[in-house]
Amino acid sequence: MSALARAVRRGGEAAPARGDVERCDLCAAVVGGRHRHVLDDDRGDLLCVCRACALLFTRDAAGGRHYRLVPETRRRLAEVSPKDLGVPVGLAFFVRGEDGTATAHYPSPAGPTRWEVEPEVWRAAVRRCPDLDRLAPGTQALLVNTARGRAEHWLVPIDDCYRLVGVIRQEWRGLSGGSRVWPAIDRFFEELTPVR
Repeated sequence: MSALARAVRRGGEAAPARGDVERCDLCAAVVGGRHRHVLDDDRGDLLCVCRACALLFTRDAAGGRHYRLVPETRRRLAEVSPKDLGVPVGLAFFVRGEDGTATAHYPSPAGPTRWEVEPEVWRAAVRRCPDLDRLAPGTQALLVNTARGRAEHWLVPIDDCYRLVGVIRQEWRGLSGGSRVWPAIDRFFEELTPVR
């Protein structure tokens, strides 16, 4: 099971289920609760990696075109509205492709829903916020929350986005989400801390 599937299944919790030992998806060594991830470009999955394997991929060329280490950088960005990107919801993350295009994803109780961002709309957003041009393709994202009066705009590792999907899946109740989902989303954003 990929790191993405594990994060979504357990609702973004850092530790595996009781009695389970989480292992590196590359060498099978035991990984701690906090560990790094690599993107497997061939399968499109995030893989958990131990410290030794993470060190192997700190150079871009180390994984060839197969594995890419997910950066740890996390920082606030200038305001970028989902509406300016053609997205009709206030909670979304945007991932840049190798070709410079972008895809929007809406976290939902069924997992992330994908939406193609019009290329000219993305280029206009990059002109307004040049940090977007530096997103590492596939491994970093623009994470935006303007729902319910919030103003959160972050450059984050892609694994943060999937943790958020896990939180939503864990807390969602009924058709509208219930009373637990929005406080959990607010806590998620309150706990984001910048990492350079």
